[in-house]
Amino acid sequence: MSPKKLDLTGRRVFVAGHRGMVGSALMRRFANQNCEVLVAAREELDLRDGAGVRAFLAAKKPDVVVVAAGKVGGIHANSTFPADFIHDNLGIALNVISSSHEVGVSKLLYLGSSCIYPSPTHQPIAEEQLLSGALEPTNESYAIAKIAGLKLCQAYRRQHGADFISAMPTNLYGPGDNYHPENSHVVPGMIRRFHEAKLANAAATTIWGSGRPRREFLFVDDLADACVFLLERYSEEQPINVGIGHDVSISECASLVADIVGYRGKLSYDSSRPDGAPRKLLDVSKLTRMGWSAKTGLREGLHKAYDAFLAGDCRM
Repeated sequence: MSPKKLDLTGRRVFVAGHRGMVGSALMRRFANQNCEVLVAAREELDLRDGAGVRAFLAAKKPDVVVVAAGKVGGIHANSTFPADFIHDNLGIALNVISSSHEVGVSKLLYLGSSCIYPSPTHQPIAEEQLLSGALEPTNESYAIAKIAGLKLCQAYRRQHGADFISAMPTNLYGPGDNYHPENSHVVPGMIRRFHEAKLANAAATTIWGSGRPRREFLFVDDLADACVFLLERYSEEQPINVGIGHDVSISECASLVADIVGYRGKLSYDSSRPDGAPRKLLDVSKLTRMGWSAKTGLREGLHKAYDAFLAGDCRM
């Protein structure tokens, strides 16, 4: 590993996207660090506005930037709004990364996604497999924008020596998630559907897809902890995977969520809905060798996610 290290003590850290699920987890994590956290509400700063982003960063002068902002959604949202996904995420990446270089930001962490890897591909997925094959069609626009962001970080490192790094988280869930009935990811979608089925005393409820695909799920506060770890210890051109290191089938996840929610009805599967990639498990050996691993198991994390849903810590 590169010897370049960063001490966050006393640093000014701008969290782009602080109101989202990842951004909120970062705010909780940075509260335990001796640093000053800078934020900007969407009403104050539109990250798609290049001039506005440059002016904000020039005025606030952060030492560190974490790009956790972006337009995200499940298979249905990606398939329905591909132009929005590529436009918004490209704009955010270009504006925040380029402006950070212009104003002299010392360290930047850009968060990509495991969705950017080829599908299908060898499992578990190592960092070297990026761009080794075709993208998953159901989220191609999102993936292309995210790939552009991490390549932009690499370009600034190569041309200007900027200490800009990228991390690729696996599927995330937890407090602050999006529970929209059509556009959510798989875990929040299940939590809402099973909760509503329980309240309605429904005899059965339907899950999108066949239930056979396998996914890895990481509790969002574990990701936030990994981000701090990487900001302090990682300085390489290659993006680094962040995950929990094992996966479950969608049907196994559904049974676990139903048990936690307390829904006892029948679970059926709608195979007319797209499955997405058949499997998506990250190789996290590089991060593990550095000394970081996830602490929250899936059952524990799902309990916390459902408690947050019940408490209203969610987007609908």
